[in-house]
Amino acid sequence: MTTRSTSADFVTAFATGWPEEQPDIMVLSLTTQRGVQDFALNKEQALLVAKTMTETANRLARPKTS
Repeated sequence: MTTRSTSADFVTAFATGWPEEQPDIMVLSLTTQRGVQDFALNKEQALLVAKTMTETANRLARPKTS
């Protein structure tokens, strides 16, 4: 995975929460133009994803206002 495309599929993601039958995981569903993929994350992985997303969002350029 040394080369990546410079374009990306449109992606929507949401966490389906902590499943009642298996409260030790969280399911993250990603929908792209190619279909849906589900990922099971443990608590540490979920917290790392949330931390990384927060840090990245804070570094994004502010929207231009008129």
